Amino acid sequence: MNHLFALFAFALFLSISPRAFADECKETSRYADARAIVKDLDHIVAPNGVQESYKTRIGGIDQWLNVRGQDKANPILLFIHGGPASPLMPTLWQFERPIEEYFTVVNWDQRGAGKTYTQQDPNAYSDSIHIDRYVDDAIEVAEYVRKRYGKRKVVLAGHSWGTVIGMHAALKRPDLFYAYVGIGQNVNTLENERVSFNFGLEQAKAHGNTEAIKELTSIAPYPGDQPLTRERIIIARKWPQFYGGMSAFRESSDYFFNAALLSPDYEDRDRCAIDQGNVFSLGRLLPEFLAVDFTKVHSFPIPLVIFMGRHDYTTPSEPTAAWLQQVKAPYKQGVWFENSAHMIPWEEPGKTVISLVQYVRPLVKDEEGAKR
Repeated sequence: MNHLFALFAFALFLSISPRAFADECKETSRYADARAIVKDLDHIVAPNGVQESYKTRIGGIDQWLNVRGQDKANPILLFIHGGPASPLMPTLWQFERPIEEYFTVVNWDQRGAGKTYTQQDPNAYSDSIHIDRYVDDAIEVAEYVRKRYGKRKVVLAGHSWGTVIGMHAALKRPDLFYAYVGIGQNVNTLENERVSFNFGLEQAKAHGNTEAIKELTSIAPYPGDQPLTRERIIIARKWPQFYGGMSAFRESSDYFFNAALLSPDYEDRDRCAIDQGNVFSLGRLLPEFLAVDFTKVHSFPIPLVIFMGRHDYTTPSEPTAAWLQQVKAPYKQGVWFENSAHMIPWEEPGKTVISLVQYVRPLVKDEEGAKR
């Protein structure tokens, strides 16, 4: 599947069972030697480290967790991936190891995504594909890992679609979390679509791209009051991403979409499940996703840290920065990433680690100290 369109190609396949994609799965044995090197480098050998990957029962189905860290004494960072159904596990080798020196990082393949998708027939739980269910799953995962690893609370982080789940989970169960970290934060989906579209059109005009101008003006005003059809969404997302709105200064993000080929954590069936899960999930979630609006949240119950890419036009930072300025929280901090768009942990991994250590980790220490 063309990765530029992967997020919104769902409408082509709604009438096809996810299992019908099995024939498209290709074996990737030619990458086996490279995966072995990544696996060896990625192996955690620290005496007090943790490296586990397993399924557990969450929300009535088997869901897959990956837990990594150099020291079990470190705080837990529960990372909620984007998408929908765009798991982080097959990309961890690209950016996560430095973070694991300061946090025990828990990644979770959500229902309909990655290894969780391959564990059971997704059609058996298709009726549960709703934002509220994902939020309850996230809360259940947090409860599970804090008990399993002997922690009182965890730090909650979300990327892109994961920020929708993360925000709701923090608002619903603030007692579980030391802090919330939003990366590529979605505050208002329709406003994001408007800002993203305008950026794409402005860039197209600045570059004299007649093809892009013609396509974008054909759906204007966007989103407007017309239905958000597959065709309109594809056009609206195509050109902002082409002009660096997903990965700054890049026309594509193939490094991310092809990461699974070198991942030692995924088998071929799991790699195939990435696109399959996306098709399965997004068609069911799109109406709810388009209705997401956190602008009416004026008070946040726990410390709040937001990482914003200066060039992000996938979940544009402009509406997020405006919301962050007015929201009240026990502690809040916005961090701008000047050389990033939407893919902050990949684009500026060093600053990501430094920012987590500088702004987030002390929040755990402060609260633990206050309780003693």
